[in-house]
Amino acid sequence: MQGLGRMFTTDYLERLKAGLKSTLEKWNMPHSTELTLLNVSENATFRAYDPNNGRCLILRVHRPGYHTANEIQSELAWISALREGGSVDTPAPVPTTSGEILTTINDGDGYRHVVAFEFMQGEQPNVGDHLADWFKKLGVITAQLHHHTKTWQRPNGFDRKTWNTETMIGANGYWGDWRQAIDLKQQGQEIIANAIKLIENRLALYGQGPQRYGLVHADLRLANLLVDKERLGIIDFDDCGFCWFAYDFAAAISFHELDPSIALLQKSWLAGYRSVASFIEEDENEIPTFIILRRILLTAWLASHSETPTGQELGPTYTEGTVVLAQMYLAQYG
Repeated sequence: MQGLGRMFTTDYLERLKAGLKSTLEKWNMPHSTELTLLNVSENATFRAYDPNNGRCLILRVHRPGYHTANEIQSELAWISALREGGSVDTPAPVPTTSGEILTTINDGDGYRHVVAFEFMQGEQPNVGDHLADWFKKLGVITAQLHHHTKTWQRPNGFDRKTWNTETMIGANGYWGDWRQAIDLKQQGQEIIANAIKLIENRLALYGQGPQRYGLVHADLRLANLLVDKERLGIIDFDDCGFCWFAYDFAAAISFHELDPSIALLQKSWLAGYRSVASFIEEDENEIPTFIILRRILLTAWLASHSETPTGQELGPTYTEGTVVLAQMYLAQYG
Protein backbone atom coordinates (compact mmCIF):
# COMPACT_ATOMS: atom_id res chain seq x y z
CA MET A 1 0.00 0.00 0.00
CA GLN A 2 2.85 2.41 0.62
CA GLY A 3 3.56 4.69 -2.30
CA LEU A 4 -0.10 4.84 -3.38
CA GLY A 5 -0.99 7.68 -1.06
CA ARG A 6 -0.93 10.50 -3.57
CA MET A 7 -2.46 8.79 -6.58
CA PHE A 8 -5.88 10.48 -6.48
CA THR A 9 -4.75 13.75 -8.05
CA THR A 10 -7.19 16.03 -9.87
CA ASP A 11 -5.86 14.77 -13.20
CA TYR A 12 -6.25 11.14 -12.21
CA LEU A 13 -9.80 11.68 -10.96
CA GLU A 14 -10.69 13.27 -14.30
CA ARG A 15 -9.30 10.21 -16.07
CA LEU A 16 -11.41 7.96 -13.86
CA LYS A 17 -14.44 10.05 -14.67
CA ALA A 18 -13.72 9.75 -18.39
CA GLY A 19 -13.29 6.00 -18.02
CA LEU A 20 -16.64 5.72 -16.29
CA LYS A 21 -18.31 7.95 -18.85
CA SER A 22 -17.19 5.68 -21.68
CA THR A 23 -18.59 2.57 -19.97
CA LEU A 24 -21.93 3.80 -18.62
CA GLU A 25 -23.73 1.60 -21.14
CA LYS A 26 -22.63 -1.37 -19.03
CA TRP A 27 -25.38 -0.36 -16.59
CA ASN A 28 -27.79 0.76 -19.31
CA MET A 29 -27.16 4.43 -18.57
CA PRO A 30 -26.90 7.04 -21.36
CA HIS A 31 -23.90 9.20 -22.17
CA SER A 32 -25.87 12.17 -20.82
CA THR A 33 -25.63 10.68 -17.31
CA GLU A 34 -24.23 13.17 -14.80
CA LEU A 35 -21.18 11.89 -12.91
CA THR A 36 -20.37 13.53 -9.57
CA LEU A 37 -17.41 12.67 -7.34
CA LEU A 38 -18.77 11.89 -3.87
CA ASN A 39 -15.75 10.71 -1.95
CA VAL A 40 -12.06 9.88 -2.16
CA SER A 41 -10.93 7.54 0.56
CA GLU A 42 -9.51 4.09 -0.08
CA ASN A 43 -11.36 4.27 -3.40
CA ALA A 44 -12.98 6.93 -5.56
CA THR A 45 -16.78 6.92 -5.38
CA PHE A 46 -19.01 8.62 -7.94
CA ARG A 47 -22.74 9.20 -8.23
CA ALA A 48 -24.21 8.49 -11.67
CA TYR A 49 -27.52 10.30 -12.26
CA ASP A 50 -29.64 9.90 -15.36
CA PRO A 51 -31.58 13.18 -15.80
CA ASN A 52 -33.98 11.49 -18.22
CA ASN A 53 -35.59 9.17 -15.69
CA GLY A 54 -34.02 10.03 -12.32
CA ARG A 55 -32.20 6.71 -12.03
CA CYS A 56 -29.18 6.91 -9.74
CA LEU A 57 -26.29 4.53 -9.12
CA ILE A 58 -23.19 4.69 -6.94
CA LEU A 59 -20.00 3.67 -8.77
CA ARG A 60 -17.01 2.61 -6.68
CA VAL A 61 -13.66 2.68 -8.48
CA HIS A 62 -11.11 0.62 -6.56
CA ARG A 63 -7.65 1.77 -5.66
CA PRO A 64 -5.11 -0.42 -7.45
CA GLY A 65 -3.00 -2.83 -5.44
CA TYR A 66 -5.37 -3.14 -2.48
CA HIS A 67 -8.04 -5.79 -3.13
CA THR A 68 -7.91 -8.63 -5.64
CA ALA A 69 -10.90 -9.36 -7.85
CA ASN A 70 -11.69 -12.40 -5.69
CA GLU A 71 -11.57 -10.32 -2.50
CA ILE A 72 -14.05 -7.83 -3.99
CA GLN A 73 -16.35 -10.61 -5.17
CA SER A 74 -16.18 -12.14 -1.69
CA GLU A 75 -17.26 -8.83 -0.16
CA LEU A 76 -20.21 -8.69 -2.56
CA ALA A 77 -21.14 -12.28 -1.70
CA TRP A 78 -21.39 -11.37 1.98
CA ILE A 79 -23.45 -8.26 1.20
CA SER A 80 -25.88 -10.36 -0.84
CA ALA A 81 -26.16 -12.93 1.95
CA LEU A 82 -26.78 -10.22 4.55
CA ARG A 83 -29.51 -8.68 2.40
CA GLU A 84 -31.16 -12.06 1.82
CA GLY A 85 -31.16 -12.75 5.55
CA GLY A 86 -32.52 -9.31 6.44
CA SER A 87 -29.59 -8.70 8.78
CA VAL A 88 -28.89 -5.15 7.63
CA ASP A 89 -30.19 -2.40 5.35
CA THR A 90 -27.44 -1.96 2.78
CA PRO A 91 -27.51 -1.13 -0.94
CA ALA A 92 -27.50 -4.02 -3.38
CA PRO A 93 -24.68 -4.43 -5.89
CA VAL A 94 -25.98 -3.77 -9.43
CA PRO A 95 -24.77 -6.10 -12.17
CA THR A 96 -23.92 -4.94 -15.67
CA THR A 97 -26.23 -5.71 -18.58
CA SER A 98 -24.12 -8.82 -19.22
CA GLY A 99 -24.64 -9.97 -15.63
CA GLU A 100 -21.20 -9.14 -14.23
CA ILE A 101 -21.14 -7.96 -10.61
CA LEU A 102 -17.54 -6.72 -10.98
CA THR A 103 -16.25 -4.94 -14.05
CA THR A 104 -13.35 -2.69 -15.08
CA ILE A 105 -12.70 0.71 -16.64
CA ASN A 106 -9.61 2.10 -18.32
CA ASP A 107 -7.96 4.95 -16.41
CA GLY A 108 -5.52 5.77 -19.21
CA ASP A 109 -2.70 3.70 -17.76
CA GLY A 110 -4.45 0.44 -17.01
CA TYR A 111 -7.67 -1.08 -15.76
CA ARG A 112 -9.45 -0.42 -12.45
CA HIS A 113 -12.05 -2.61 -10.79
CA VAL A 114 -15.51 -1.03 -10.56
CA VAL A 115 -18.65 -2.03 -8.67
CA ALA A 116 -22.06 -0.37 -9.00
CA PHE A 117 -24.50 -0.12 -6.09
CA GLU A 118 -28.08 0.99 -5.73
CA PHE A 119 -28.48 4.52 -4.39
CA MET A 120 -29.62 4.67 -0.75
CA GLN A 121 -31.32 7.74 0.67
CA GLY A 122 -30.02 9.14 3.94
CA GLU A 123 -27.65 11.48 5.74
CA GLN A 124 -24.59 10.81 7.85
CA PRO A 125 -25.32 11.23 11.58
CA ASN A 126 -23.07 13.65 13.42
CA VAL A 127 -21.66 13.92 16.92
CA GLY A 128 -24.54 15.35 18.92
CA ASP A 129 -27.85 15.18 17.04
CA HIS A 130 -29.10 12.32 19.26
CA LEU A 131 -26.12 10.21 18.18
CA ALA A 132 -26.43 8.02 21.29
CA ASP A 133 -29.87 6.87 20.08
CA TRP A 134 -28.41 5.93 16.72
CA PHE A 135 -25.54 4.10 18.43
CA LYS A 136 -28.05 1.95 20.25
CA LYS A 137 -29.48 0.97 16.87
CA LEU A 138 -25.96 0.50 15.55
CA GLY A 139 -25.27 -1.88 18.44
CA VAL A 140 -28.32 -3.94 17.44
CA ILE A 141 -27.20 -4.02 13.78
CA THR A 142 -23.62 -4.91 14.71
CA ALA A 143 -24.82 -7.83 16.83
CA GLN A 144 -26.93 -9.02 13.90
CA LEU A 145 -23.91 -8.80 11.60
CA HIS A 146 -21.80 -10.80 14.04
CA HIS A 147 -24.50 -13.43 14.49
CA HIS A 148 -24.72 -13.80 10.72
CA THR A 149 -20.99 -14.29 10.28
CA LYS A 150 -20.90 -16.92 13.05
CA THR A 151 -23.58 -18.99 11.33
CA TRP A 152 -23.08 -18.24 7.62
CA GLN A 153 -21.56 -20.94 5.42
CA ARG A 154 -19.08 -18.94 3.35
CA PRO A 155 -18.82 -19.93 -0.33
CA ASN A 156 -15.80 -21.82 -1.59
CA GLY A 157 -12.91 -19.51 -2.36
CA PHE A 158 -14.15 -16.75 -0.04
CA ASP A 159 -11.21 -14.46 0.62
CA ARG A 160 -11.00 -11.31 2.71
CA LYS A 161 -8.11 -9.65 4.49
CA THR A 162 -7.12 -10.63 8.02
CA TRP A 163 -6.91 -7.69 10.42
CA ASN A 164 -4.51 -8.28 13.32
CA THR A 165 -1.76 -6.34 15.05
CA GLU A 166 0.78 -7.21 12.36
CA THR A 167 -1.37 -6.22 9.38
CA MET A 168 -2.84 -3.18 11.13
CA ILE A 169 0.02 -1.53 13.00
CA GLY A 170 3.09 -3.48 11.90
CA ALA A 171 5.81 -1.82 9.84
CA ASN A 172 4.33 -3.35 6.66
CA GLY A 173 0.69 -2.87 7.60
CA TYR A 174 -2.03 -2.64 4.98
CA TRP A 175 -2.40 1.11 5.50
CA GLY A 176 1.26 2.00 5.87
CA ASP A 177 3.69 2.52 8.74
CA TRP A 178 2.43 4.63 11.65
CA ARG A 179 6.02 5.85 12.18
CA GLN A 180 5.52 7.95 9.04
CA ALA A 181 2.67 9.84 10.73
CA ILE A 182 2.40 13.51 9.91
CA ASP A 183 4.57 15.61 12.27
CA LEU A 184 5.24 12.71 14.63
CA LYS A 185 7.97 13.70 17.11
CA GLN A 186 10.50 11.32 18.70
CA GLN A 187 8.83 11.46 22.12
CA GLY A 188 5.45 10.73 20.56
CA GLN A 189 6.90 7.81 18.62
CA GLU A 190 8.22 6.30 21.83
CA ILE A 191 4.86 6.68 23.57
CA ILE A 192 2.99 5.01 20.70
CA ALA A 193 5.60 2.22 20.52
CA ASN A 194 5.10 1.52 24.23
CA ALA A 195 1.33 1.48 23.73
CA ILE A 196 1.74 -1.01 20.87
CA LYS A 197 3.72 -3.38 23.09
CA LEU A 198 0.86 -3.28 25.57
CA ILE A 199 -1.73 -3.77 22.82
CA GLU A 200 0.12 -6.81 21.51
CA ASN A 201 0.48 -8.34 24.96
CA ARG A 202 -3.17 -7.83 25.87
CA LEU A 203 -4.53 -9.12 22.57
CA ALA A 204 -2.26 -12.17 22.70
CA LEU A 205 -3.91 -13.03 26.03
CA TYR A 206 -7.39 -12.08 24.76
CA GLY A 207 -6.99 -14.42 21.81
CA GLN A 208 -8.91 -15.05 18.62
CA GLY A 209 -11.50 -17.60 19.66
CA PRO A 210 -14.59 -17.98 17.44
CA GLN A 211 -16.77 -16.04 19.91
CA ARG A 212 -14.58 -12.93 19.68
CA TYR A 213 -12.95 -13.05 16.25
CA GLY A 214 -14.48 -13.48 12.81
CA LEU A 215 -15.78 -11.69 9.72
CA VAL A 216 -16.67 -8.06 10.56
CA HIS A 217 -17.55 -4.86 8.71
CA ALA A 218 -14.42 -3.19 10.18
CA ASP A 219 -15.37 0.36 9.15
CA LEU A 220 -18.71 1.30 10.75
CA ARG A 221 -17.66 4.95 11.11
CA LEU A 222 -20.19 7.76 10.83
CA ALA A 223 -19.45 8.33 7.14
CA ASN A 224 -20.68 4.79 6.43
CA LEU A 225 -24.00 5.21 8.23
CA LEU A 226 -27.07 6.61 6.50
CA VAL A 227 -29.98 7.90 8.59
CA ASP A 228 -33.36 8.25 6.91
CA LYS A 229 -36.21 8.89 9.34
CA GLU A 230 -36.11 5.84 11.65
CA ARG A 231 -33.89 3.70 9.43
CA LEU A 232 -30.15 3.28 9.92
CA GLY A 233 -28.51 2.06 6.72
CA ILE A 234 -24.99 0.64 6.48
CA ILE A 235 -22.75 1.17 3.45
CA ASP A 236 -19.19 0.45 2.33
CA PHE A 237 -18.11 -3.09 3.20
CA ASP A 238 -14.83 -2.47 1.37
CA ASP A 239 -12.73 -3.10 4.50
CA CYS A 240 -14.69 -6.10 5.77
CA GLY A 241 -12.42 -8.89 6.87
CA PHE A 242 -11.45 -11.13 9.74
CA CYS A 243 -10.91 -9.25 12.99
CA TRP A 244 -12.06 -9.04 16.60
CA PHE A 245 -15.80 -8.43 16.93
CA ALA A 246 -15.28 -5.69 19.54
CA TYR A 247 -13.20 -3.78 16.99
CA ASP A 248 -16.42 -2.81 15.20
CA PHE A 249 -17.21 -0.38 18.03
CA ALA A 250 -13.74 1.18 17.82
CA ALA A 251 -14.23 1.67 14.09
CA ALA A 252 -17.61 3.31 14.73
CA ILE A 253 -16.00 6.20 16.66
CA SER A 254 -13.23 6.76 14.10
CA PHE A 255 -11.79 10.30 14.17
CA HIS A 256 -13.79 11.13 17.32
CA GLU A 257 -11.94 8.98 19.86
CA LEU A 258 -11.24 11.88 22.25
CA ASP A 259 -14.72 13.38 22.12
CA PRO A 260 -16.37 13.65 25.59
CA SER A 261 -19.45 11.81 24.28
CA ILE A 262 -17.62 8.52 23.63
CA ALA A 263 -18.48 7.01 27.04
CA LEU A 264 -22.19 7.62 26.40
CA LEU A 265 -21.94 6.26 22.85
CA GLN A 266 -20.26 3.11 24.14
CA LYS A 267 -22.96 2.63 26.78
CA SER A 268 -25.68 3.02 24.16
CA TRP A 269 -23.94 0.71 21.67
CA LEU A 270 -23.51 -1.98 24.32
CA ALA A 271 -27.16 -1.72 25.34
CA GLY A 272 -28.22 -2.24 21.74
CA TYR A 273 -25.79 -5.09 21.18
CA ARG A 274 -26.76 -6.91 24.37
CA SER A 275 -30.43 -6.72 23.43
CA VAL A 276 -29.55 -9.16 20.63
CA ALA A 277 -26.45 -11.10 21.68
CA SER A 278 -23.95 -11.60 24.46
CA PHE A 279 -21.11 -9.12 24.95
CA ILE A 280 -19.35 -10.28 28.09
CA GLU A 281 -17.40 -8.14 30.56
CA GLU A 282 -14.07 -9.44 29.27
CA ASP A 283 -14.95 -8.16 25.80
CA GLU A 284 -16.08 -4.80 27.18
CA ASN A 285 -12.87 -4.42 29.17
CA GLU A 286 -10.84 -4.69 25.97
CA ILE A 287 -12.69 -1.93 24.10
CA PRO A 288 -10.03 0.71 25.01
CA THR A 289 -7.42 -1.59 23.43
CA PHE A 290 -9.35 -1.69 20.18
CA ILE A 291 -9.91 2.07 20.25
CA ILE A 292 -6.17 2.84 20.47
CA LEU A 293 -5.44 0.09 17.93
CA ARG A 294 -7.85 1.70 15.47
CA ARG A 295 -6.50 5.16 16.24
CA ILE A 296 -2.90 4.15 15.44
CA LEU A 297 -4.11 2.42 12.26
CA LEU A 298 -5.92 5.58 11.14
CA THR A 299 -2.85 7.67 11.93
CA ALA A 300 -0.88 5.49 9.51
CA TRP A 301 -3.70 5.74 6.95
CA LEU A 302 -3.70 9.55 7.05
CA ALA A 303 0.02 9.59 6.29
CA SER A 304 -0.22 7.13 3.39
CA HIS A 305 -3.38 8.77 1.98
CA SER A 306 -2.44 12.41 2.43
CA GLU A 307 -4.15 13.41 -0.83
CA THR A 308 -7.61 12.58 0.54
CA PRO A 309 -9.85 15.30 1.99
CA THR A 310 -9.69 13.57 5.39
CA GLY A 311 -5.89 13.50 5.28
CA GLN A 312 -5.69 17.16 4.35
CA GLU A 313 -8.25 18.20 6.97
CA LEU A 314 -6.87 16.36 10.00
CA GLY A 315 -3.14 16.24 9.35
CA PRO A 316 -0.81 16.79 12.34
CA THR A 317 -3.67 17.46 14.78
CA TYR A 318 -4.71 13.83 14.57
CA THR A 319 -1.16 12.64 15.20
CA GLU A 320 -0.98 14.74 18.36
CA GLY A 321 -4.28 13.29 19.55
CA THR A 322 -3.00 9.76 18.95
CA VAL A 323 -0.07 10.42 21.26
CA VAL A 324 -2.46 11.75 23.91
CA LEU A 325 -4.71 8.71 23.59
CA ALA A 326 -1.69 6.38 23.81
CA GLN A 327 -0.63 8.12 27.02
CA MET A 328 -4.11 7.64 28.45
CA TYR A 329 -4.10 3.96 27.47
CA LEU A 330 -0.72 3.39 29.10
CA ALA A 331 -1.91 5.12 32.26
CA GLN A 332 -5.00 2.89 32.36
CA TYR A 333 -3.42 -0.48 31.57
CA GLY A 334 0.36 -0.07 31.74
